[in-house]
Amino acid sequence: MKQGINLKGKEISYELKKSSRARRMRVSIYCDGTCLVTVPHRISFERAKEFIFENANWILSKLEIMKKISDDPLFLKSSREEYLKYRKDALNLAQEKVDHFNRIYDFRYNKISIKRQKTRWGSCSKKGNLNFNYKILLIPEKFSNYIIVHEICHLKEFNHSEKFWKLVEKSIPDYRKIVREMKKG
Repeated sequence: MKQGINLKGKEISYELKKSSRARRMRVSIYCDGTCLVTVPHRISFERAKEFIFENANWILSKLEIMKKISDDPLFLKSSREEYLKYRKDALNLAQEKVDHFNRIYDFRYNKISIKRQKTRWGSCSKKGNLNFNYKILLIPEKFSNYIIVHEICHLKEFNHSEKFWKLVEKSIPDYRKIVREMKKG
């Protein structure tokens, strides 16, 4: 359901989605500037609005970042044709990098897939499947290396605990700097 709200003097439109699968409230800002608020079914619309107000600074900062990068083809909505064009090369890159970095860890994984995700660079399933956004092929190597290592480390630590970050640091000692750069856009 499309809504509008005034955050610190700026009129923001957002979509409110109630989900039976959601365990907590969450805000997603997409590359095209779309704002999606997902809430569990038990949450009232009033509580969802409070949540938006509580996160106003974060929402406004992310929308500003998206506005700045909206002309960058890397962050524009992708077409199916673009995805199909790059999928095979992205899979080759991901397999190559997983093989390379996993020599350090020697973790077991099931399969590697390339997806056309809207909000994620990568993910790791409980079954040991590693999924990557096809755009890892189009970003600087230090970012793709970090994304690959991040997901490999989830094979051992399915969280973001201190143990997890120690694993990441084994291969990417400057991961904190890389994360900051990625967040800046």
